[in-house]
Parts: sequence; structure tokens; C-alpha cells
Amino acid sequence: MQLLSYSHPDVRDGQSSFGVVADAGVIDLATRLDDVRDLSDLLAQQRLDEARSVVESAEPDVALAEVTYDRTLPAPRKIFCIGVNYGGRNAEYRPGEGAGDAALSKPSVFVRFPGSFTGHEQPLVRPPESPQLDYEGEIVAVIGTGGRRIPRSEARRHIAGLTLGNEGTIRDWVRHAKFNVTQGKNWDSSGAIGPWMTTLDEIGDFEQLHLTTRVNGELRQDDTPATMAYPIEFQIEYLSTFCTLEPGDIVFTGTPTGAGARFDPPKFLSPGDVVEVNVPELGTLRNGIVDEDC
Repeated sequence: MQLLSYSHPDVRDGQSSFGVVADAGVIDLATRLDDVRDLSDLLAQQRLDEARSVVESAEPDVALAEVTYDRTLPAPRKIFCIGVNYGGRNAEYRPGEGAGDAALSKPSVFVRFPGSFTGHEQPLVRPPESPQLDYEGEIVAVIGTGGRRIPRSEARRHIAGLTLGNEGTIRDWVRHAKFNVTQGKNWDSSGAIGPWMTTLDEIGDFEQLHLTTRVNGELRQDDTPATMAYPIEFQIEYLSTFCTLEPGDIVFTGTPTGAGARFDPPKFLSPGDVVEVNVPELGTLRNGIVDEDC
């Protein structure tokens, strides 16, 4: 299944809803499942199988082309991001930028807030405080079954599905202080999640997924999780060691080489640019760029 959060004038009086993509349309779940607020709540209540049975005999309510996409997971309690993970990423960092000259023995982890992300086909917002808005295409793991100290061998059983992310970053603000990227990673609507979450039963070996990022059609990032220093299953094991993972939590699993900051001169995003993050099994996350309306 591909589950999405969306709005449409003919569904719930135009309020935000959630559903399943089917036959170029959307089967609404909010009107078919009692006492479920949104997609995050569906996962929290462990009702994914119920949703699957509901849509087996349902017809689409609206055309997919007519919906407005919301952030796929509207209310994640925790958003983890794994840094410097794909092959070659450590070499992109210059001395003093915090990545280190040698391979790290443990993953770099930081957190983001929900409001720093928007949805598919919604604009990323460049703030007036900096022109250095950058893109980072990523595969995002969505927790379906919570747990603590999850063994790597059991990690897939705790993942509900995968979606795509653009972990947009204000580059100069991640360098305001040593060992601290929070400021540059949490500007409102600077990143995106979407277009939907594909459930794990439709996804094979993670290492076979092919991730690309294009800016205005130009290929900038191109890699697979096979080059990750810390595979997705290990990330689940590591994160669940120090905190309890809960249904609806999400993990940005790392970005390949090729972000705009690493070009000479840098290729930061400007209003009018379009960023497309793609994995064939997961779809394409597309966002334009606008300046913040102050």
C-alpha cells in the first residue's frame, strides 16, 4: 500500500485527511476508520492491517491528481537524522567541519522538528536570514512497531514502510557552533516528506533501492543504501538502544554525495528551482523553492 496525507474539497469538508493510493485515485481512510485522527495515529493504534482490509473492496473517492499533499506523517513524536552515512560523504567534509578525517565508529545523529518539513508539491521556503538553502535527498524509514534494544536481525519487523525526504538545510547556520547542527536543520518548511509511505511488504532488499536527486532536471545525487556505512537495520538497532522507538517515529537514513554545498562554487537553491528525489519503489518527491513572505 501507498498511504498518504492529503486534503481535497470533497473530503471531510476540505480538512486534512489520509488514505491509500489506488488506480490513480485515493481511497479515504478517515471516513472509513473510526477514531483515527491521521496517518500518525493509524500507526500509533497499530491498525495498518485493518486499513489494508478496508481498502480491498473500496473504490477511490477522489483523483490523485486533484489532491493537495500534506506532510506524509503529520505528527511524528521523534524525527531522527543520520549524517555522513553514504560512501564518500566523509571525504566531502573539509577539516574543521565536524565530520573528522577518519571513518567514524558510530553514526552521527541529530533530530528535527515536524514543522521543518512540508509535503510533496509544496514549496520549500528560503528564509531571509540566509541564501544557503541546500537539498539532501534521503530514504526515510517509518516505525510501525515500537521497541527498545531492537536487534538488527529484527529491525525490519519494526518498520511500517519507507517514504522519501528532502532534508533541506541552511548551510551557514549548521556552522554557527562546534558539534551543533540544530539551527541549520530546523527552519520552517525547509525540507519535505512524501509523496506517500510505501508499506514494507512491497519493498525488497533495502540495498537494492536506487536513490536519485535532481535539481531542475540535473542529476546531483545517485547512490544506493549498499554504500551506507550504517545500514538501515543497524540504525534501528542503534537508535533503539538509547531510547524507545514508537510507532510513527521516522528516521532520515542519510544522504548521498552531491549536495549543493559540495560544488565549487556551491549550488544553493533559489526561488524557481525544482528538486526531485526519486526511488522507483517509493515514487518521486517534488518541491519548488520560494522566498519566505515576511
